[in-house]
Amino acid sequence: MLLVVAIAAGDYKDAAAGETATLQNIVMSPCPFDAGHGDVRHARRIRAGAARVWPSTGPCLILGGENKARRHHVMQQQNMGERTPQGTPRHAGPKPLNTPEELRAIRQAMDEGKNPLLATGVPRWEDQVGVSRIINRRVLELEPLPTPAQVLAELPLDSAAQEIVAYSRDEIRACLYGQDDRLLVIVGPCSVHDPNAALDYAHRLSKVMKETEGELLIVMRVYFEKPRTTVGWKGLINDPDIDGSHNIRKGLLLARKTLIGVLGEGLAAATEFLEPTSPQFISDAVSWGAIGARNTESQVHRQLASGMSMPIGFKNATDGSVKAAVNGCYASAQQHTFFGIDHMGRACAVETLGNPDCHVVLRGSIHGPNYDTASVRRAMDDVRAMMPAESAATHGLIIDCSHGNSGKDEHRQAEVVRDIARRIADGEEGITGIMMESFIESGNQPAAPLDQLVYGKSITDRCIGWDETERLLHELADAVSARRWR
Repeated sequence: MLLVVAIAAGDYKDAAAGETATLQNIVMSPCPFDAGHGDVRHARRIRAGAARVWPSTGPCLILGGENKARRHHVMQQQNMGERTPQGTPRHAGPKPLNTPEELRAIRQAMDEGKNPLLATGVPRWEDQVGVSRIINRRVLELEPLPTPAQVLAELPLDSAAQEIVAYSRDEIRACLYGQDDRLLVIVGPCSVHDPNAALDYAHRLSKVMKETEGELLIVMRVYFEKPRTTVGWKGLINDPDIDGSHNIRKGLLLARKTLIGVLGEGLAAATEFLEPTSPQFISDAVSWGAIGARNTESQVHRQLASGMSMPIGFKNATDGSVKAAVNGCYASAQQHTFFGIDHMGRACAVETLGNPDCHVVLRGSIHGPNYDTASVRRAMDDVRAMMPAESAATHGLIIDCSHGNSGKDEHRQAEVVRDIARRIADGEEGITGIMMESFIESGNQPAAPLDQLVYGKSITDRCIGWDETERLLHELADAVSARRWR
């Protein structure tokens, strides 16, 4: 059988006449045509990707094979399919659909929430010219993005910002290892949807940071990626316009600009790492990272954490399993080799040293809270039974006052913060930090385009308002002072 190359995209002329054909996509396939002695037949113009439905006549460039080609009869009627020499019908190739109107119909169906693979009256996406019969059958579009190197070059950290990141990472480590008796406080919006409001919040927080810096190490929560239990808004990076347009290029730049703005206020930043490639674009501006409850058992995220340059907190699983978080800390402390990308966006094998600064974050669960003294003690017992004594995790943990520990109720969250402050003042051990979800306005609101939203109010989980946040931070500072005088 002969192997042929099908010219698959672009405008081209008769190559036999000495004119150069444009080959944008090359497909190896058994030739269904009566191929002769290496001649190139006249090409039919084929649009958008590799030809998967053979026309009745088309370009076949002989690469090798038998001296005489086996003749395959090609059915002339559309959708009748090709027959083998034995007469058995092959898969009937659909009539190619490549008009702009049909492509718009597919896009409109998706915008209306329909599945173009199932909806009636909508051209089937996999029938389009250029859609492979074996790959990318569920992919509508592949949009190139800038490389990490390009984004970092466009929005670099200045020397002052770099100093804040480096110094704050060391301060966080000191708190986690018990070398600094300040309380680590990670506080900020559940998610960033409005960079201007986030920077307004950062400006307010920086003032409180200066007032309490002797007792608290305040790090701003700056979350750009949101894991969803089912579906929903996935965060600023994925959908910065909050309208389903998913302008990831814009989201990456906005996220980085926001981090630079937070650093400009003198604050360190904390974020959750969700997509395994996104850290290449923003991690140089992050001082503390989280692996969320839905991903704490993920090998991909444990490998990622093993190579991160900052401390990483593993949250207990959504079912309450602290063991999952402890296993995550242990796995991330080991060396790993895995698939990744470099700053040029090239696929590469990433070899890591392991991250000894991983630690557990108690965030409650679907079964209830786990911030109480007994839960902290049990969690620390689990950690110390598995982790090396010299690791960060064995010295203490962080309590997330939101999520399962408050039932996502901002009023209940404030009660949790005050309970922890009381226990810190009483000298309870094992708590090295807390996390709070806080924004300018209390509560939350449904996700919508920015011009339809209340300024400074969360579009994901309910948050404590600014006035209450300020009071709570001072109460935590007072608790640390009281502990020192015990």
